[in-house]
Amino acid sequence: MDGILYGIGTGPGDPELMTIKAVKMMNACDVIVLPISNQALLSEPVYYEGLTEKAKQFNVDCIAYQIAKSNITRPEKKGFLYLPMPMIKDSEILKRIHNQGFEAVMKLLRAGNKLAFLTLGDPTIYSTYLYIHNRVIKKNGKAKIINGIPSFCATAARLDIGLVENSEQLHIIPASYGVKEALELEGTKVFMKAGKQMQLVKDEVKKSDKAFWMVENCGMEKEKVYDNIEDLSEEAGYYSLIIVKEKNRW
Repeated sequence: MDGILYGIGTGPGDPELMTIKAVKMMNACDVIVLPISNQALLSEPVYYEGLTEKAKQFNVDCIAYQIAKSNITRPEKKGFLYLPMPMIKDSEILKRIHNQGFEAVMKLLRAGNKLAFLTLGDPTIYSTYLYIHNRVIKKNGKAKIINGIPSFCATAARLDIGLVENSEQLHIIPASYGVKEALELEGTKVFMKAGKQMQLVKDEVKKSDKAFWMVENCGMEKEKVYDNIEDLSEEAGYYSLIIVKEKNRW
């Protein structure tokens, strides 16, 4: 098996925040691998040779591709593999879906292809890519990670604030789990993908009386910035990132 899989971070949303290495490796690959979260759109892996009309429809639904597309040279010459990656918590269903994705990837690797799996932010942080990466490595396949700029770094830069200074700790928390407990930790708290838990996060942050900021869709067209927790709506999108710090630091 001569093929290799690259997990490529596209950064938080702004195409200009893709790294030079990410762009070079993406364009050097034969196949673009894209995760699709919409279960109604995709239920099993699908492969297309070139930018077919169906491929274009899938591409619209993949935010990672929308970020990267202006940096892809001659996409019509590449293959496109689409993997279902639904946002669900059923471990048995997810295991089956990830195994199907792994088999589809391995088929292309055995044929000697170089694959670029595009994923938002950085592939090492709550990334769908890791489910495939770990399986490929376990089967002695070749897989490499190409870092991307993490969303929380881009968000802090957008807000013109530092994340941590001196001896401060930094905690990265998926907002679906343990919000109340996380707010009791010392240092800076970053809540990722807070959309569905917005009311809970809002209530707990208000109780904690800490400094608060949020950016929704950082670097994307519908970006919104908040520094007043009362302005938050339960309608905030999935790509909402919250930073919480001690007030005495400000």
